[in-house]
Amino acid sequence: MSAKHEKYQRLIEFCKSLPPTPTAVVHPCDRSSLEGALQAAKLGLIEPILVGPRDKIEATAKAADIDISACTIVEAPHSHAAAEAGVRLVREGKAEALMKGSLHTDELMGAVVQRDSGLRTARRVSHCFVMDVPSYEHALIVTDAAVNIAPTLEEKADILQNAIDLAHALRVDDVRVAILSAMETVNTKVPSTIEAAALCKMVDRHQITGAVVDGPLALDNAISLEAAKIKKIDSPVAGRANVLLVPDLEAGNMLAKSLSFLAGADAAGIVLGARVPVILTSRADSVMTRMASCAVAVLFAKWRREGGKLLA
Repeated sequence: MSAKHEKYQRLIEFCKSLPPTPTAVVHPCDRSSLEGALQAAKLGLIEPILVGPRDKIEATAKAADIDISACTIVEAPHSHAAAEAGVRLVREGKAEALMKGSLHTDELMGAVVQRDSGLRTARRVSHCFVMDVPSYEHALIVTDAAVNIAPTLEEKADILQNAIDLAHALRVDDVRVAILSAMETVNTKVPSTIEAAALCKMVDRHQITGAVVDGPLALDNAISLEAAKIKKIDSPVAGRANVLLVPDLEAGNMLAKSLSFLAGADAAGIVLGARVPVILTSRADSVMTRMASCAVAVLFAKWRREGGKLLA
């Protein structure tokens, strides 16, 4: 593997030493989703349970020359039923993670967040990118760039706690969160700065736990010690952040894609806040990114099993 994948490679290698995580792969009816699941199984990351119409899954496997003879297939007639069946496997204790196949994200997440039959917890569901940026020393967790469009302060508290929990699951020793805005001072005309200040006070009052948190911080002084020094910001987070909480989905989406397309970063991602991690892969994802997403889910599932806190 190239040096740019070093952080992901270490993550995957560690997960190879763990038992594979039983994972419901929902509607894997195209080559990329089926192949991704089988590649993760070959590496020993997951134990895939293929959920969907058996004839379509088998036809996809035959067309792609993929051997699925060792896989369990749970019959579901269409994608909506497959999402419900995947959630049911989790509720029955047969799966410890969900993996998106060839269905819309909204369809899968709709089954996950169903009030009575889904996998809801007391937490808001949110998405985390775990980004391998070649020029940055640490892996960067960016949240939320995919699920919550314009989160409220209350929702941001959950999004922040989800990201902190993920950092602990990834064995980050010193979790340092930068709450991002366009500036590093509180400005009544910029609501994200006020919410950042409120979140920091919630950390002080132990309403959010497990990390050193500071904000508002602009992106430059969140990740560059030199920028923080120039602006005379005295903070244990500034210049050293390994978790970035963005103001809204638009900002997060642009940040993640800028890192990917301008800085050569890879972006593994999972959804947290449900009873189990949800792996949301894209057809555009590289093989390394798909495997890293599975590895992130494996570590989070392990953390949950071993007593990680997530309100049920």
